[in-house]
Amino acid sequence: MTMTSTAETAGSGARPEGTGRRKGTLFLRLGALAMFVLIMAWFAFTTRGFISPANIFNVIEQTAIMGVLSFGMAVVLIGGGTDVQTGGIDLSIAANTGLCAAVYATMLNGGWGDLASAAATLGTGIAVGLLNAVAVVRLGILPLLATLAVMNISAGLELTITENQVIGVSSPVTMVIATGRFLGLSMLAWIFILFSLAMIWAIHYSRTGLRLYAVGGHPEAARAAGINVGAYVAGTYAFSGFCAGFAAILLVARLSASTTATGQLLLAILAAALLGTVFSRRFVPTAGGTILSTLFIGFLANGFQLSNVSYYWVNGVQGVLILMVVAVTTFAKPQGK
Repeated sequence: MTMTSTAETAGSGARPEGTGRRKGTLFLRLGALAMFVLIMAWFAFTTRGFISPANIFNVIEQTAIMGVLSFGMAVVLIGGGTDVQTGGIDLSIAANTGLCAAVYATMLNGGWGDLASAAATLGTGIAVGLLNAVAVVRLGILPLLATLAVMNISAGLELTITENQVIGVSSPVTMVIATGRFLGLSMLAWIFILFSLAMIWAIHYSRTGLRLYAVGGHPEAARAAGINVGAYVAGTYAFSGFCAGFAAILLVARLSASTTATGQLLLAILAAALLGTVFSRRFVPTAGGTILSTLFIGFLANGFQLSNVSYYWVNGVQGVLILMVVAVTTFAKPQGK
């Protein structure tokens, strides 16, 4: 009788706790979404031209590069798990982009064609991604520390190649990307749209994407099911490197030069990838969530710009958003896990 009563008491106590946590999680998610809507509405009513079609298309174009990189980060988060301390993360992605941009600009100026330069650029990005994979999967270094070290390696190599100078370039491909338009949209906007559609299919409908969620969410169960967890995790870092190389080509085309300021993109990339978890019931990155959060950050920066507010405030807001998402996901995680 005593044991039964104790079990019933424990069970009855566990259910309200779990229900309360679910309700709290739902409240936090809806609160975050409401905040996004309110910020957008505030800019729409207080900033002239914010919701004009021309400005909307301009934001899509401006966020294309960050969107590609955010998808790279999101895939790493999916495959490695979203635990803040031990989960998947790639702090080197922005520095890798700078290194790839330096390689692309240098090769174009050296007389190499667009095809060879692009291949070398993508190869450089993937090579850096594989270096992350070796450090994380083979050496067992925490992703946070491994990618931080690779970030500094990439930044050092970029400075070695460029000597901290901006390298101006021009080629047929970069001109098409920078100035081409189709149906009223720029080529950068079309690239982001097509890339997003490909990522929606790859993440949510392909066998690889579904297995990747299993690897990140339940690695032991994935191993028991015969999935090579290490290979999938390594693949996420290689894909992140590919995204860095691809984004570097777009960046050089947009600026008609390499740039030494790509490290400033890291906070925005992290914010976009982590904010994408808010749109998921399981608080894991999704393709749709990554697209929405990327556009939200783009519109946020655009709204500040149109309101003549210093861009430095954008970094502060992005930091607050990251803290908010980490707090939400930590609260949503069951005790003892």
